[in-house]
Amino acid sequence: MDEKQNSLFKVAIVGPECTGKSDLAAFLASHYNTVWVPEYARAYLDNLVRPYEEHDLLTIAHGQLRLENEWSLSANGILFCDTTLLVIKIWSEVRYGHCDPEIIRALNESYYDLHLLTYIDIPWEDDPQREHPDKREMLYSLYQEQLTAMNVPFVEIRGPREERRKKAIEAVNAVISGQ
Repeated sequence: MDEKQNSLFKVAIVGPECTGKSDLAAFLASHYNTVWVPEYARAYLDNLVRPYEEHDLLTIAHGQLRLENEWSLSANGILFCDTTLLVIKIWSEVRYGHCDPEIIRALNESYYDLHLLTYIDIPWEDDPQREHPDKREMLYSLYQEQLTAMNVPFVEIRGPREERRKKAIEAVNAVISGQ
């Protein structure tokens, strides 16, 4: 890693599907005059000409890490990541009952200064890539449990859009200032 990447604050935005992760990532990147890493899975699945299969999750994980590395070079001191391998791990475990060890290993080797966990209080919007409108509470609990077990800093983001944005800015500022 070069010096720029070593001094980079990385913020992961995680949570169940349809909880405002992309909206929050774009807002925060704009607020902090930097870039954000989009969710690789969305573009990958949009271009897939068949239903996705378990092995696709490993390809998606590799693509997500590649995007993160590429966008980190353009970041202005802070990088917002609209999803991480934690999302892929939970996705795999819910869908297939397990997760590829390579994804788990890469997840354990990843580092973020802060995780923002988006709550399920945003209305569900249908999308062909979204699968679990009836499992939102269960999925949110899985994220809470995983983040706690990983012993990483995280802040829950909930409420109306402006309240979410304000809480996210406060959390990011606290990390940047070392509080």
